[in-house]
Amino acid sequence: MMLIEALGSALLGLVLAGVAVHRLAHRLPTRSLVLATGTAGALFGAFVTHTALDPGNILLILLGAAVVSVASLSLLLRPNGRLRRSAPA
Repeated sequence: MMLIEALGSALLGLVLAGVAVHRLAHRLPTRSLVLATGTAGALFGAFVTHTALDPGNILLILLGAAVVSVASLSLLLRPNGRLRRSAPA
């Protein structure tokens, strides 16, 4: 059962990273880094969720994998290029 959770979360991380590369390519670093980060984040999220909850809840484990994968992918985003200057104090 744990093998299915690991494979499912890795696939989910790859899909989420692929969507991020497709939609936000101009704001992300290289594609290989994004794909690796999405997969690693999903595997780590599945591990943490599997450890915290009952191992039989595969839907909750995949949800935890998706949350951590999206959170780790969001850390790779760069600014748009237009930086706003704050008003002087």
